[in-house]
Amino acid sequence: MSLKTQKRLAASILKSGETRIKIDPEQIDRVESAITREEIKKLIHEGVIKKVKAKGISKGRKKASKKRRTPGNVKGHSISKKELWVNKIRKIRKQLKTLRDKKLITKKVYRKLYAMAKGGAFKDSAHLKEYIKMHNLIRKR
Repeated sequence: MSLKTQKRLAASILKSGETRIKIDPEQIDRVESAITREEIKKLIHEGVIKKVKAKGISKGRKKASKKRRTPGNVKGHSISKKELWVNKIRKIRKQLKTLRDKKLITKKVYRKLYAMAKGGAFKDSAHLKEYIKMHNLIRKR
């Protein structure tokens, strides 16, 4: 009484999954006796075995995905945290490089401040300047 083999054959012929194969319940005995691919093809041609149409996205779900969000529902910052960090660290590093190139700080101090910046010690470039003044890190000429 099992139609597993017939469904598998029909699925491979119709190029679909076994779950999409439907057999006419009134003619199960005919399908049961069919054991070759040719017999299954004949039953498909007669309409005893059919392939069910695939389900798509429902209209309601499609409509919901197209719906625009209102400004009240948008939460969070427009710029990502990573982007903010990248911009901040670039400014600080650029300032450190200019200080090093102008020979206002030594290479040793530069490396120390660079590492501190990487660790998030400075809020912004103004905070970096303040730290340098406070700790007397500017080279004496």
